[in-house]
Amino acid sequence: MESLTFIVGVIGNIISVLMFLAPVKTFWRIVKEKSTEEFESLPYICTLLNSSLWVYYGITKPGSYLVATVNSFGVVVEIIYISLFLIYAHPKMRAKTAVLAGFLDVGFLTVAILVTRLAMDGEMRIDVIGFLGAGLNIVMYGSPLGAMVPNGTGFILGTAQLVLYAIYRPSSKRVLDDVEHGWQTEYLLPTSVPVLPLQSQSEKY
Repeated sequence: MESLTFIVGVIGNIISVLMFLAPVKTFWRIVKEKSTEEFESLPYICTLLNSSLWVYYGITKPGSYLVATVNSFGVVVEIIYISLFLIYAHPKMRAKTAVLAGFLDVGFLTVAILVTRLAMDGEMRIDVIGFLGAGLNIVMYGSPLGAMVPNGTGFILGTAQLVLYAIYRPSSKRVLDDVEHGWQTEYLLPTSVPVLPLQSQSEKY
């Protein structure tokens, strides 16, 4: 059973390494173009925080060295990614990246380590670190919904507008009838008729 667990852990580590290396093509493009273009640094900042928490978890929990080793690799890779962002991003994005990295990867991580080390011990400490890592995983993998929800809302509202237009739009026959009626009214009932003065028979002759 232990050998099976070890094999599954090794396979999981290989998959994790491949996931950490997935953005290499993106960063090769950034280095080649010397610009981060429209790419965002937040996913890499969150991944660095997540990997750091799992390294802490692997160090704290006995027998979890596989978790610690693969996430240590992830920490190194994500630091490289964020460093490239700081080098090639425009000033506004560079400042944003620095602030987020300082707040999350330094501030939040430091607070999490201090709280769990000073206020907790034993299994409770391990469980809390695991819950933090798992919760951050959910936030990371669910973050694309932030883009999907506004688009989905726009699709629903746009569809509703089309349906309402199809229901209440005037028919072409009605439009033609209105146009024809207006033309007849304009020419059969002119707005003003000139009044000619009446002439007597004597004036006529």
